[in-house]
This record gives sequence, C-alpha cells and structure tokens, in this order.
Amino acid sequence: MYKENKNKLEILLKKVANEWDLKICSINIQTNQNPTVVKIIIKKTNGDDISLEDCALFNAPASEEIENSNLLNCSYVLEISSQGVSDELTSDRDFKTFKGFPVNVQLNQKNSKKKFLNGLLYEKSNDYLAINIKGKIKKIPFDEVLKISLCTLKD
Repeated sequence: MYKENKNKLEILLKKVANEWDLKICSINIQTNQNPTVVKIIIKKTNGDDISLEDCALFNAPASEEIENSNLLNCSYVLEISSQGVSDELTSDRDFKTFKGFPVNVQLNQKNSKKKFLNGLLYEKSNDYLAINIKGKIKKIPFDEVLKISLCTLKD
C-alpha cells in the first residue's frame, strides 16, 4: 500500500513540478520519523542552479498537492531541496570556480598504466588539463581523461 501511494504521489508531484519548469529527481518518504518527513529533490529543466527561493516557491504547490491527494494520512514535514553540487567537474564554470582545489583525474589507460592522478586543479584548455602534483605542473591531454572530480588530498 505504501509503495502504491508513493508512486501515485510522485506522479502528481511531477505534474506540479512541470508547471514550474522543474524536474523531480527523487522523493523520499521517511515514515520512521515522527512526524513523517517527505523529502523532494528538484532541479530546473533548463539546467540552471536551484536557489533557496526556488525551493520555497515550490513548497506551497507541492504541499497543496499532497494535501489534496489524501495519500498521506498523517502529519508530515515537507523538505524541498536541490541535488547540491556534484563532485564531478564538467563545465568551464566548474573549472574556473574550483581552480586550486584538489582533484582526482581518472585516466583511460590507453597510454598510461596509472588509473588516477591526484593534484590541485591548475588549468583547463581546449586540449589538456593541467594539475599541480607536489609543485610540478602535469599537463594531461583530454583524450586520456575519463573523469575529473573534486576530492581531498592525502599526503
């Protein structure tokens, strides 16, 4: 019964989200809490960042939809939030924002025996990624890079 109601609720909330140019990434209903906690993770359909105001604006129509559906027959707390920041760096904005931060570079191993390199993000160009590894700048061609993620450096 719980799963069926959750699925129905998810369908209703996705319709509401579409009206606000939002997409629901996940809905988590924590019935082990008192009151029950309904957590909804949203993102914008155009890819822009979610603001606190976006979450607040979506709260009222989401709450209204939950109330009108009568699918939750208990008191609950509604939490609307964004996915947060991804650890993976993909956009030029990411590379500018996190310059100097520790990164983990996953390599494709075509030309290297190493799977990963760790260092501080130094520079990104169209052709290569440069990281600072213990004071030495290492340029890695992008055709050798699978993934670049934020990490914590260990000595």
